[in-house]
Amino acid sequence: MTSADWTSLVGGIRLVATDLDGTLLRADGSVSEFTVATFARARAAGVPVVFVTGRPVRWLPMVAESTGHYDAVICANGAVLIDLRAGAVLETHPIAPDALDDVVTTLRREVPGIGFAAEWLDGEALDAPRDSDFAHEDAYVPRVPVPGAPRPGDIREIAAGHAVVKLLARVSGSAHDADSLLDHALEHVAHLVTVTHSNSGDVLLEMSAAGVTKGSTLASYAAGLGLDAAAVAAAGDMPNDVPMLTWAGVGLAVEGAHPRVLAAADAALPGPEGDGVARFLEAVLRTDPRPV
Repeated sequence: MTSADWTSLVGGIRLVATDLDGTLLRADGSVSEFTVATFARARAAGVPVVFVTGRPVRWLPMVAESTGHYDAVICANGAVLIDLRAGAVLETHPIAPDALDDVVTTLRREVPGIGFAAEWLDGEALDAPRDSDFAHEDAYVPRVPVPGAPRPGDIREIAAGHAVVKLLARVSGSAHDADSLLDHALEHVAHLVTVTHSNSGDVLLEMSAAGVTKGSTLASYAAGLGLDAAAVAAAGDMPNDVPMLTWAGVGLAVEGAHPRVLAAADAALPGPEGDGVARFLEAVLRTDPRPV
């Protein structure tokens, strides 16, 4: 529950993790010069900043360019960890084919008109073209068209042989909204995959391997740096951010966040237009933490 003043929570923080869309990035995908400069100061001080996003790998180069961030990024809601500077995929957590099969079968039965898409990541280098890592059934209507992505057939056939890191399901013209569809899916497939959503205006499910969340991969990454939850602050705005906010020692919502995020957070930051994440990071740097 967001009851604390965020300025009182910066002590002891040695790593800041942030969601991108709706939390760090403005509506046009930009950030302020203040944010870019604060990230640069954090790198110089040895304070890691980790982007933790539902975005796929192919959508990250433009974010790196606008923010100057070329370090660790946790993508696909925790299913992929990459090092932008090294141009390498460090970890992937794909959905087991039998689980994917059961999920598709179950949701087709439970949600009329549902269509599926899949993100996969088969290689370890980031310099290969990535548009081919996404495909969808004809029934799935993407918000951003991807050349070559619509393919005839069932998503299980389309994705066969690939390491699927994210299964997506969209319903058009449904009686469901984003939250009710999520709750309905949780009733039926939560034992098979991790189910969430990241946009209240889009009736879209995002599914990862069971137990894989933004929080689980952030915890693993922090442990590799010798940091426990108490040393980590995480900021977000949508239900897919809740696992990392509840794991981190300091969970931060941004103004206007989803009610489930506000309920899970320790405090609320200004939103992207108010540079909330960068202002929190600046306050952390003023506490002069020891470099990692």
